[in-house]
Amino acid sequence: MADSEAAGARITAEEALALHASGRPGKLETRISKPLTTARDLSLAYSPGVAEPCLRIAADPSLAYEYTTRGNMVAVISNGTAVLGLGNLGALASKPVMEGKVALFKRFADIDGIDLEIATEDTDAFVNCVRFLGPSFGGINLEDIRAPECFIIEQRLRELMDIPVFHDDQHGTAIVAAAGLINACHLTDRALAETRLVVNGAGAAAIACVELLKAMGARGGNIILCDTKGVVHRGRQDLNQWKSAHASETRARTLGEALEGAHAVFGLSVRGAVTQDMVRAMADRPVIFAMANPDPEITPEEARAASPDAIIATGRSDYPNQVNNVLGFPYIFRGALDVRASTINEAMKIAAAEALAALAREDVPDEVHAASARQLRFGPDYIIPNAFDPRLISRIPPAVAKAAMESGVARRPLADLRRYTRELSGRLDPTANALDMIMESVRANPKKVVFAEGEEEKVVRAAIDFTRRGFGSAVLVGREDRVQAALAKLGMTLPDGIDIHNARISSHNARYTEILYERLRRRGFLHRDVQRLVNQDRNVFAAAMLAAGDADAMLTGLTRARSVSLEAINLAIDPAPGRTAFGLTMMLGARETIFVADTLMHERPSPQILADIAQGAAAHVRRLGTEPRVALLSHSTFGQPMHATVHGIREAVAILEERVVDFEFDGDMSPDVALEPSLRALYPFCRLSGNANVLVMPGLHSAHIVSRLAPRLGGGSSIGPLLLGMSRAVQLVSMDASVSTIVDMAALAAHQAGEK
Repeated sequence: MADSEAAGARITAEEALALHASGRPGKLETRISKPLTTARDLSLAYSPGVAEPCLRIAADPSLAYEYTTRGNMVAVISNGTAVLGLGNLGALASKPVMEGKVALFKRFADIDGIDLEIATEDTDAFVNCVRFLGPSFGGINLEDIRAPECFIIEQRLRELMDIPVFHDDQHGTAIVAAAGLINACHLTDRALAETRLVVNGAGAAAIACVELLKAMGARGGNIILCDTKGVVHRGRQDLNQWKSAHASETRARTLGEALEGAHAVFGLSVRGAVTQDMVRAMADRPVIFAMANPDPEITPEEARAASPDAIIATGRSDYPNQVNNVLGFPYIFRGALDVRASTINEAMKIAAAEALAALAREDVPDEVHAASARQLRFGPDYIIPNAFDPRLISRIPPAVAKAAMESGVARRPLADLRRYTRELSGRLDPTANALDMIMESVRANPKKVVFAEGEEEKVVRAAIDFTRRGFGSAVLVGREDRVQAALAKLGMTLPDGIDIHNARISSHNARYTEILYERLRRRGFLHRDVQRLVNQDRNVFAAAMLAAGDADAMLTGLTRARSVSLEAINLAIDPAPGRTAFGLTMMLGARETIFVADTLMHERPSPQILADIAQGAAAHVRRLGTEPRVALLSHSTFGQPMHATVHGIREAVAILEERVVDFEFDGDMSPDVALEPSLRALYPFCRLSGNANVLVMPGLHSAHIVSRLAPRLGGGSSIGPLLLGMSRAVQLVSMDASVSTIVDMAALAAHQAGEK
C-alpha cells in the first residue's frame, strides 16, 4: 500500500528533513503558464482582458474548463487523522504527505494539484468546508482520514458535489490489489467468483477491497472479513454499519480458522498477523497479499518457506509484486478529468483494475525490463506492473474514460479513444521514468564505486548515502585519519560496505604501479614516475583500481577541474574500442528533456568526431526510452549565412548519411529552428519530424555556455555532463556539486558499469 516505488529505499531522518528544508521549503511551487512580460500581456491576462472569460463562464459554467485550470486541477484534502501508519497527527503535520501526493499527481499523470489541510475532526464541518470548493477543482482526492469518518465524508461529498470525490486510501489500494488478484486467479486456474478470500483488517482499505471485489463478481459467501476481535460474523453485536454489511455466515471465529482451506488472503492490518501455520492450512497454491507497510503481516521468505508455490505480494518495493497506490490514483483521475466525469464510479474502478491486470500480462519493454534484476515476465513474481512502466499512462486513463462514457457519467465524451491514447503517450517526458528505473536497476544490481576524493566531507556523506540507499559498496580514497576526522565532524560513523584506501600505503600500490607502467612506458614515463603518480594522485590511484577490476565504477571531480581529472583518468583508462568519448548533459524542463553534446571533452571536434558524438548520444538517449531526433547546431541554418565553421558541421551530416544511421538527424541549423516547429516549417526538406531532443554543439565553448546558462534562465535543472564512450564506467561531478548530485552521479556510474 505504498504511494512510491522508493518506499523500500533506506533513508535517514536527517536526509528526509534536509530534502524538505533545502532551497525553497516543501515540495511544491506555483508556475505561470502564460507570458506576463509586457503591459499587453498583463492586460490580456488580468485587467481588462480577464473580464471576457469571466462573462463567458457566467453565461455557460462549462466554459470554466476551457478558460481556467479547473479541468486539470485536483485538490488533495486531509484532516490528518490517519497519516500514513503514524496515526492522528493533525492537519498541519499531514501537509508534507499531501504535498507529496500533489507531486505524484504531476509526476505520473501531469495533473496539477493543491493540498488543503482542514483543521477539524468534526465530520459535518469537514464536509461543509469541502463541498463549497467545487468550482475551483476538477476532482477531490481525500487522503489520510480515519475510518469510519472517511466513509461518511466521502459518501456525503459524492452526493453533494458534481465532480469526482475519491478517497485513495480506500479505493487506490482496492484497485491495485484487485488487479493483482485477477492475475493470481489466472495463474492458479481459479475463477474470481469461486475464490475463497479472507481479508484481515476491517479499515477503509479492507472494506473498499471487499466492496470492489464483490462488484467484480466475487461471491459474498466466499469472502470473510476479520478485525482485531476476529471474524466479522453475523452473530456479533459490536459491528458498525460498514462492517455489518460484510458480516459472514460462518462458524469460523479466528483468523486462523478463517484461513483453513482459503485460496487467498489480503492483509491490511499489522506486522506478524499471519503465521506460517496459517499459510500451511490454506489451499494449495495460496495467494498471499501481505500489504501492511513497511512490515507485512508475513514476510515473503516466511510465506515461501511455508508454501513454496504461493503467489505473494506486499506493499514494499524491495519485493516482487508491490501493491502501490501510485499505479492507480494518478491515472484514474487523468481519465476522469479528461472526460469531465461527475464521479468515479464502480465501473471506472473495475476498468482501472482490469487494465492494470492486462498490462502485467503484456510483454515488458526493454527499458522497463532492464531496470530490474528480476525477470519481468508474467508469472508468480510479476502479477502487478512496475510503477515506472511508461505504458501506464496510455493504458489506465483510456480504460477509465471509456467506462465513464459507457456508464453515463462523462460530460465530455471522447470521439476518438485511439487518438486520446496516442496523446497520452506523449504527455509525459519519458526521461524522468528512465532515470527512476535506472535507480531501481542499480539497487537490484549493486556495484562497487570508488570515490577518488574520499577525504572531502561531501564525498564521505555521499558514499554513506550511496550504500544506505542500496546502490552498492563504496571505496573512499584518502588517509584514514582524515576520513575519520570528517566523520567525527559530521557526527557520523562509517557503515558496513565502505572501505578506505590510502594510496600511499595501500597493499594494492605495487600492482597498480605495474599495470600503469605497462601502459605508459612507451609514452615516456619512467617506473618511478608512474609509482609517484599512483602514490600521490588519488584520481590516478582510483582509475588504476578501476582498470585492475577492483572496482566497478569511479567518481571524481569535486576538488579539481574536469579537464585535470580527465587527464589523470586517461592515464589508466581508454575510450571503448571504436568509440569516441564525450560528455552528454541532460537538461530537464517541465515537460521534456533536451540532451546536449559534447559538453566535456572536444574543444573543436572534427566532422568525424561530430558524427561519432551524434551516434553515441542518439544511442544513449534511446536506451533512456526516448526516440532521438538529432540536430547538429550552428549559427547558420542550412548554409545561411555561410561561414568557414559551417563546413565541418555539413561534413558531419554527410558522414551520418553515408553511415545510414537509424535515427533522425539534420544540420546545420540554429537552435530556434531545431526547437520551434513554425520556423522549421520554412524548410520543408528538413528531416526532423518533430522538435530536436539531441543538440550536437559545434564546439566545447558553445556547449558549455548553453548547458550552464539555460537551466538558470529557464528554471529547469540539468544532470551531467555524463561521460560516455569510455571502456570503464567513470563519471565526474562539478566542483559545486551537492551531496545528492554526487550520489546520483555515482548511481549513474554504477548503472553504466552494469551495462558494460
